[in-house]
This record gives sequence, structure tokens and C-alpha cells, in this order.
Amino acid sequence: MNWYLEVLKKYAQFSGRARRKEYWFFVLFNLLISIALAIVDSLTGTLDTETGYGLLSGIYSLAVFIPSMAVGFRRLHDTGRSAWWILIALIPLIGVIVLLVFMVQDSEEGENKYGPSPKLDA
Repeated sequence: MNWYLEVLKKYAQFSGRARRKEYWFFVLFNLLISIALAIVDSLTGTLDTETGYGLLSGIYSLAVFIPSMAVGFRRLHDTGRSAWWILIALIPLIGVIVLLVFMVQDSEEGENKYGPSPKLDA
């Protein structure tokens, strides 16, 4: 849970680097919270079946949009890539697969142009 909260503390910090652990724990907790909110939306009748979003899950999605982008940018920086690489996800299927490969790669050793390795802090 600390990794999730750490990303929220760095709400709009787009510079620097993020470890794999930080990124993937944020994704995991984000998914679990989204599922829980979708269930609550379904039970309360606020779920729109056409869009798949309900009142609570829609508000939550908007609230974590900027932190999600920020941690994604920092994760790309950690692998030595520019944050502009996130746009590759706009290419159907292949772009998402390439971005997934980038996100699971190990950090660049030592310091890169985006800052010192976050592994040294741990």
C-alpha cells in the first residue's frame, strides 16, 4: 500500500525515475480499487452498462489520471526513454505491447539523464 500512496504523494511529478515495483504496485492497487468501486456502483445502481463506468468509478478514474500519467512517465525515464514514448500506446495492439515491454524492463544502471537510480534509495 505504501507504493500506491507514494505515487499519490508525487501527484504531478513528471520528472525523475520510478522503479518497476513502484509502477506495478500502483497499477495493482489501482485495478483492485477500480474493481471494488465498480461493484459498489453496480450494487447502488449508478453503473452505466453502456460505458462501463459508474459514478464512483468515474470520479476515481478522473482523480488518478494525472498520477497514473506521472508514474508512467517516470517509469519510462527509469528505462532511459523519453516520456513521449507513452504515445506509442495510441497504435492499436502493437503499441500497447511495446509499452508493456518497456514497463517491465529493468532500470538503467546508475544515473541517467533523468536522475539517479531509485534503486539506490531503497
